[in-house]
Amino acid sequence: MTMDAERLRINSLARCALFASVPVETLATVARQMRGRRFGRNEVIFHQGDPGDALYIISDGSVKILLHSTEGEEAIIATLRPGDFFGELSLLDREPRSATAKALEPTEAWELPREALRRLIDADVGLRDALLTALSTKLRRATGHVEELHFLDLAGRLALRLVRLAAESNPEGASTVRLDWPYTQSDLASMIGGTRQSVNRLLSGLEADGLVRIERDTLVITDMERLAARAEH
Repeated sequence: MTMDAERLRINSLARCALFASVPVETLATVARQMRGRRFGRNEVIFHQGDPGDALYIISDGSVKILLHSTEGEEAIIATLRPGDFFGELSLLDREPRSATAKALEPTEAWELPREALRRLIDADVGLRDALLTALSTKLRRATGHVEELHFLDLAGRLALRLVRLAAESNPEGASTVRLDWPYTQSDLASMIGGTRQSVNRLLSGLEADGLVRIERDTLVITDMERLAARAEH
């Protein structure tokens, strides 16, 4: 591996919360054990029930983590961006994959084998603590999703999901936010427990109220404060 290739891998690792506080020497060790992977739009990275043998770190693109019902319906439980990682649960408990991972758009990721990660966790207390923190964050997020499904109506869930996507994309808190939009209306419906038709109707209502503007491959939130208030009603 060339120096430039190793530097690229190290930079990708440094963007990931799991490795943010890990010394550069350790990052270099991890980088040498990773393998680059590319996935096309809607390509499955792994299926629910597959053996879990690697951790994935997104370097470009986006990934949705989803569950399927026996009737073929889809529920998106997380959407991930560059710097995010996934697939860690099976590496820790050696159980099959608990969900399916699919690329939302052309995506590049680094793949780290299970045994390499476990050796690193055993050798680096900081990495182990970072992994525990990340797992706690994901558990709290899952708890929040359950709360939304039980206590918000569909319109509130959609508004809140758009607010959260905007906050992730624009942590500075601007009032107007432009979101690169790889999601279909079916994706949005799967995130909030609705149907494509209902999401289409609700988006049209938000657009008519001047809260969002839909452009090609972009969704513009024109007033974050009003949209957040809409999520509360």
